Amino acid sequence: MSDFLVIGESVADIVRTPGRPDVAHPGGSPANVAYGLARLGRPTALLTQLGKDDAGRLIRGHLASAGVELLADGQEGAATPTAVVRLDERGAASYDFEIGWTLRPVDVPAGARHVHLGSIGAVQPPGAAAALGVAARLRESATVSYDPNIRPALLDSRDEALAQVEKCVAMSDVVKASDEDIAWLYPGEAAGAVAGRWLALGPAAVFVTLGADGASAFTRAGQVTVAPVRVEVADTVGAGDAFMAAALDTMAGLGLTGAAARRHLPAALDGPALAGVLRRAGTAAALTVSRAGANPPDAAELAAALGRPAGAHP
Repeated sequence: MSDFLVIGESVADIVRTPGRPDVAHPGGSPANVAYGLARLGRPTALLTQLGKDDAGRLIRGHLASAGVELLADGQEGAATPTAVVRLDERGAASYDFEIGWTLRPVDVPAGARHVHLGSIGAVQPPGAAAALGVAARLRESATVSYDPNIRPALLDSRDEALAQVEKCVAMSDVVKASDEDIAWLYPGEAAGAVAGRWLALGPAAVFVTLGADGASAFTRAGQVTVAPVRVEVADTVGAGDAFMAAALDTMAGLGLTGAAARRHLPAALDGPALAGVLRRAGTAAALTVSRAGANPPDAAELAAALGRPAGAHP
């Protein structure tokens, strides 16, 4: 079994830019995280749904190129989810989705040291129940992370979505969200207040990405914020997923994955450690937004950008 198991949707992103032809990119937040982890050298499996269509072939080839192991629930006949990604003149993305998520209960062998849940796959019925069931069972031997990566167009009710998000938060050791996720889930509440609410549910740390203002990490001991890495932005597709993958890779490098590490997380994620995680994850996100599509760095590229030897961690 791979060191990391990611559970959630794979999506073919049809990128639409004014005055240019459409371009298809492999995407989907969990798939992007799995790809990013594999690019950083972490053995990674992805439990997802893909059709036997052009979009599915595109995504399979993309994930295989990084060495991601694909797991499925055995269903036949499903179409690969798609999203039309519209980029404005600043490269900021908005999304229109055509996604079905019907994951059935599946017996995934234990062995992964970390399980990551994300986005649509963790909240959209009927498949979300199966996704959370796998994560809950594997939590006995693995640490768990979660990124809500909210897509309002796919959510019928804020209250129902919030209840499901908080269920995912409660089973997680680490949660990452954007300031936009928090603003949609908790209108008018400050990110720090929401992080405190989530920490009370159980996680050891909450990471909040702030776009052009960098990123913050919250624990019961306090808050750490780092400035953004300045780059020329091509588009923002996959930035948060690159951040998540690099954050998890950094934690693995610090020995902070696996159920045995759970009780050590609050002490181990002190100020210097959190700052190191944020800097490395923020650099991965910056490299990703500097080029088109969800194209995160590999380990050597990230190390070079940080001025560190390959494989070095905070």
